Amino acid sequence: MAEKKRKRGCGCLIVILLLLAALAAAGVWLWQRYDSFAASPMSGLEKGESLVVERGDSLPAVVRKLRQAGVVEGQQVEWRLLAKQLGAAGRLQVGEYALEPGTTPRDLLIAMRDGKVISHRFTIVEGWNMRDVRAALARAALLKQDAAQLDDAALMKAIGHPGQHPEGRFLPETYLYTGGDSDLDVLKRAYEAMDRAVAAAWKGRDKDSVLKTPAELLIMASIVEKETGIASERPQIAGLFERRLKLGMKLETDPTVIYGIGPSYDGNIRKRDLLTDTPYNTYTRAGLPPTPIAMPGIGALKASANPAPGNALFFVASGDGSGGSLFAATYAEHQANVRLYLQRYRQQRRSDQPEEGKAVLEEARQEEAGQATPPAAPGNAR
Repeated sequence: MAEKKRKRGCGCLIVILLLLAALAAAGVWLWQRYDSFAASPMSGLEKGESLVVERGDSLPAVVRKLRQAGVVEGQQVEWRLLAKQLGAAGRLQVGEYALEPGTTPRDLLIAMRDGKVISHRFTIVEGWNMRDVRAALARAALLKQDAAQLDDAALMKAIGHPGQHPEGRFLPETYLYTGGDSDLDVLKRAYEAMDRAVAAAWKGRDKDSVLKTPAELLIMASIVEKETGIASERPQIAGLFERRLKLGMKLETDPTVIYGIGPSYDGNIRKRDLLTDTPYNTYTRAGLPPTPIAMPGIGALKASANPAPGNALFFVASGDGSGGSLFAATYAEHQANVRLYLQRYRQQRRSDQPEEGKAVLEEARQEEAGQATPPAAPGNAR
């Protein structure tokens, strides 16, 4: 009897040992499978692909997005275990993440845990107006288009500055953003950057400046920005406009007229444009226009805050291909500079387009009669 009991006991022990061995083998297999899942590159990925984690996305939502991208590896339980092991569970950060070939589930979860997002660049160019900024935002990849449906007043309210005109309020600079960011976020940062730049320029301004407020400084800087692309000329042009304001002369600057014309501007200012009164026509109205006419850069702000001394009251494009200007203290000198510019302008047009000689001569006659202003001729203060 005892012998039978011993045999049964041995048999049970063997079965238990076999079960334990099977369980151990299964555990090893499961661990190897799990480890292989965590460390092996995900399939279906192509160069340049990415994954956007949006606010409120859970791990299952992220896995569903991976499935849509062609990733088949891993069961939900494996993804949950890996996230828990890496400390990523409940800590996935919003943003866009690279899904390059060779990326493993472990790589991806660590990146999402640590917020290693892809950064994109959005650049506001010096001299752009608000229409240009809106158009560039609309082309920005993966930037949420929240501003597109807002008019200017609603846009400024949305970024926390109700009642302000948007023109000139966003600093020309490059701003980084990630997929899923709003265009309003970018604009808010650009507004704050311009606010700081204006404050710094105003703090360091020439105390004898005719400009009375930071807002006037911003307006002046926007005009200086549009009048020249040559950094060294900005203080000279700012000084010229400063003297005109002190003497009670009209600014008579073409970029303000162009801004007043708006989207219908065709690239050429005619005499009738100079005579048509708008709030921005500095040929018909004295003083500064009511708002900036473009986004000035830091260089234009500094130049407007510290204009160069001198006696020049007029300037016109040199016409020699340098992009520079000719400055004059008297109207007679200015008229001579204008004739020199027109001479160079005609010569250039004839050499570029000899078959249009007659048209060029007619255009030159119109210019001398004051019926047209040569296109892209900076410095038409008269």
